[in-house]
Amino acid sequence: MDDQQLLRYSRHILLDEIDIEGQTRLLQGHALMIGAGGLGSPAAMYLASAGVGHITLVDHDTVDLTNLQRQIMHTTARVGQPKVDSGREALQQINPGVQVTALAERVEGERLQALVVDADVVLDCSDNFATRHAVNRACVAAGVPLVSGAAIRFDGQVSVFDSRQEKAPCYACLFPPEREFEEVQCSTMGVFSPLVGIIGTMQAAEAIKLLAGIGRSLAGRLLLLDAREMEWTSITVGRDHQCPVCAQRHD
Repeated sequence: MDDQQLLRYSRHILLDEIDIEGQTRLLQGHALMIGAGGLGSPAAMYLASAGVGHITLVDHDTVDLTNLQRQIMHTTARVGQPKVDSGREALQQINPGVQVTALAERVEGERLQALVVDADVVLDCSDNFATRHAVNRACVAAGVPLVSGAAIRFDGQVSVFDSRQEKAPCYACLFPPEREFEEVQCSTMGVFSPLVGIIGTMQAAEAIKLLAGIGRSLAGRLLLLDAREMEWTSITVGRDHQCPVCAQRHD
């Protein structure tokens, strides 16, 4: 690190758990973010400010006026722009030393798998089960840890699915792909704007911990937040040995 980097990241370096070694790992890290909206905005901004060296933003959508109530990475002046381009501008204003790759596309199949393989951590900031399951499958296949978040109305959840750990579940262990879950969108159900900030920031915290190699991740635990009462519930989640996605990985 040069003198400017030592100053920029000095408050991280002062933490014994991070120090120079951990900050160097962050600078060398690559985070893949699926979604640059409500969850992706705070998550990406904290990753950039923390010095994660390479951030890849993936989102096929454009900035809409209705997004601005909660998607803090975007501005009124950038309404109509691709979210990933708006996000790249915001992140580079926060930290010009971070490399930001902007992909304005809907990724799936081999394309998604190639992006996941190239990353050190994946943050799922999407808003639908199909994408979450596709990202989970790619992460399990590649052995890349996944930080998953969701938020709707006043309810949020966050967890880590780390297939590198033998006993850790994957997303499909918790939400089996063959089971039908109610698909709700904030465009019809609404969402409390600070909620996505809370959940997205926690996703950033978990990703930074994974990249820096510090602390205990949320692997095997699901945190649920009721923002009306501001109450957290922690649920222990076990691995499903019959899971169609990860059952054979460690057997």
